[in-house]
Amino acid sequence: MDKRFLGRTGLQVTELCLGTMTFGSETDEPTAHRILDEYVATGGTMIDTADTYSAGSSEEIIGSWLKNQNRDDLVIATKVYGEAGPGLPVRGAGRKHILAGVEDSLRRLQTDFIDLYQIHVFDDATPLEETLSTLDALVTSGKVRFIGASNLTGWQLQKAIDLSRGHGWEPYVCLQPLYNLLDRDAELDLIPVCLAEGAGVIAWSPLAGGWLSGKYSKDAGGLPAGSRSSQADWDAHDNDRTWRILDAVRAVADEVRRTPAQVALRWVVQRPGLTAPIIGARTPEQLADNLGATGWALTDEQMDRLTEAADRPLPYPHNILQLPQFVRRQS
Repeated sequence: MDKRFLGRTGLQVTELCLGTMTFGSETDEPTAHRILDEYVATGGTMIDTADTYSAGSSEEIIGSWLKNQNRDDLVIATKVYGEAGPGLPVRGAGRKHILAGVEDSLRRLQTDFIDLYQIHVFDDATPLEETLSTLDALVTSGKVRFIGASNLTGWQLQKAIDLSRGHGWEPYVCLQPLYNLLDRDAELDLIPVCLAEGAGVIAWSPLAGGWLSGKYSKDAGGLPAGSRSSQADWDAHDNDRTWRILDAVRAVADEVRRTPAQVALRWVVQRPGLTAPIIGARTPEQLADNLGATGWALTDEQMDRLTEAADRPLPYPHNILQLPQFVRRQS
């Protein structure tokens, strides 16, 4: 599996990151350990979790596995922000919770440090200076190596980077946004900020909750029996653009003799600014299929065909900025 630098840092990560949101809920501990073993056996090094995944069980499962691994070979990423438990208040990204949260994550992960510590969502009730200065102190203490964020708007990300630069604090070096062929809003502001500021991008839900795996068909006329998706999810995706994208993915998959999931993941891997998609395998079989997205490449023509199939009207002001009379890029 190829490696890439995480943004402008000296930290190298593999081109597929293993997501562990289902560990402790849909995936039991023995199966999770098998998935971790198989991911590492293929050369994978980056594992992403969060303090709220399965109410902390995801971190605990990783920790029970991690204690028997060579820690320096792995990049462990986790997140802080959410509910202390089902129905309990959201704890946010203030100093008190971050300092308590990092200790809890270190304990559950059974490690002395976290490679990438991320704020799960933007906290509009806490001064950003409080959040960023606290994260900077964690890097200085050695408990955290790098910091990042997930689920921000473009202005929130840029403001955080600018504040850190102005105060001499450690900056966000990575963003974790929703990004796939069906969900491309990150291209409007977030990915351009990351490209301009040298931040890495690890994309969550690169298969759009399974829609890009090829398991759904327009001809089915509705949700397949036993599907994990909801009727609302089907209704939201049952449109001409979705089926156009899936037709393009299947066509390319036939050409390269790969599965639709592998093609959809490969598209994310090869997009500008992307460091790695986060593959969220619930079973070893799903992991094996996802790992098939490595070791080969889509051609420029195939990338263009998939991208064009996934095009959509741009919102204001991006539609105005792309008009020929306003574009001044150098050729």
